[in-house]
Amino acid sequence: MQGFINVFKPTGMTSAKVVSKIKHTFNIKKIGHMGTLDPLACGILPIAIGKATRMFDYFLDKTKTYITTFKFGANSNTLDLDGEVEYNVGLVPTKQQIIDILPEFVGNISQIPPQFSAKNINGQKAYKLARNGEQVDLKPKDITINKFKLLEVVDDDSYKFEITCSSGTYIRSLARDIAEKLNTTAIVTYLERTQSGIFNKDNCVDLNSLLCDENVDKYIIKIQDVFPQFNSISISDENCTRLKNGLKVFVDIKNETNVFVFNNKELICVGDIVNNLLTIKTFLLKD
Repeated sequence: MQGFINVFKPTGMTSAKVVSKIKHTFNIKKIGHMGTLDPLACGILPIAIGKATRMFDYFLDKTKTYITTFKFGANSNTLDLDGEVEYNVGLVPTKQQIIDILPEFVGNISQIPPQFSAKNINGQKAYKLARNGEQVDLKPKDITINKFKLLEVVDDDSYKFEITCSSGTYIRSLARDIAEKLNTTAIVTYLERTQSGIFNKDNCVDLNSLLCDENVDKYIIKIQDVFPQFNSISISDENCTRLKNGLKVFVDIKNETNVFVFNNKELICVGDIVNNLLTIKTFLLKD
């Protein structure tokens, strides 16, 4: 089994737990996920299986889209409902105030990750240190917000948004920072990832449906289908042997980076071609 499965992660489960369930249900040796979702969050969680786990660095489009609800006037040590929540501790902004402030959070901005996050601090997860009462010094990081749209007023103190952003963006930090600009507080009460690169809700499978289906192969997205921007070439058995032995192979293409190489319709590797010589960049032949 090799390729990607686009899983819809349910609320209340860690991303690592999703991977663990799939791994043990289908007895998969190599498996990993792309883009951690908080336990509170639900949505798109791309899972790589087999040597597809070697392809994460090739994802150029790491743009993600979220649907989220911010509750203003509330506060939490985790910036969401998973922490110690205090209600009615700040003012609730008007719809117009929200609309007016959003442009300040579109484009290239800097944000500080939440104290309760998976950031590594001297080899330890920030959230583990935070649970022990330690205040960690998290450095600001540059992110990009492509779209920040107010969708609706949910109730007297809550607003629903659609956010398209770069990888590594913390939606909880956006809630905190927008509230601070408006001299109040806010927490995330709902978070759903609806898109991650080429993965979206149209090509995803519910986790429970996946785990109950013996025919898991029908959910596998082939590696080459996830990277349509890569060209493909086919090589002979002889050249395949040479390539796997670490030798360069002559091809009719002058120069090209990131080419899928096939032999007898089987994916061998991602290769690079320089001056008509093909070399392996990432080996992908099934074990």
